[in-house]
Amino acid sequence: MDRLTVTQKILSAKVKNHMKWGDIAPKLGASKEWTTAACLGQMTFTKTQAEVAQQLFDLTDEEAAWLQIVPYKGSLATSVPTDPLIYRWYEIVSVYGTTIKELIHEEFGDGIMSAIDFSMDIQRQADPKGDRVNVVLSGKFLPYKTY
Repeated sequence: MDRLTVTQKILSAKVKNHMKWGDIAPKLGASKEWTTAACLGQMTFTKTQAEVAQQLFDLTDEEAAWLQIVPYKGSLATSVPTDPLIYRWYEIVSVYGTTIKELIHEEFGDGIMSAIDFSMDIQRQADPKGDRVNVVLSGKFLPYKTY
């Protein structure tokens, strides 16, 4: 048994039961973005969340326990993603990464945006030319310190 096996079981139950992340999230007491990441094996569940997930996805006690273990984060199988949607994010960072870095440093100074103290919101934005994907990433700025 490992975390990947539990992730596959969660995804199978989600498909079998016609579930949506937006419906699962309130039951776990988290955003749909965090819930999706957690169910895909990238976040650690609390005991209470693991118990809820156990019921939702018909998991065993051992599988629920795996949800409470800190996972190995970063789940892409290759360094350059091959899935078209994920590749576009890679492309965005490849094209705009230096711009993002320059503008963050100009505004905040030398540091990074946290992916730990972080939130994300993904919404559909209606547009007459075709609906748009609206993604908001919000991370705490962490300055490098002098020592």
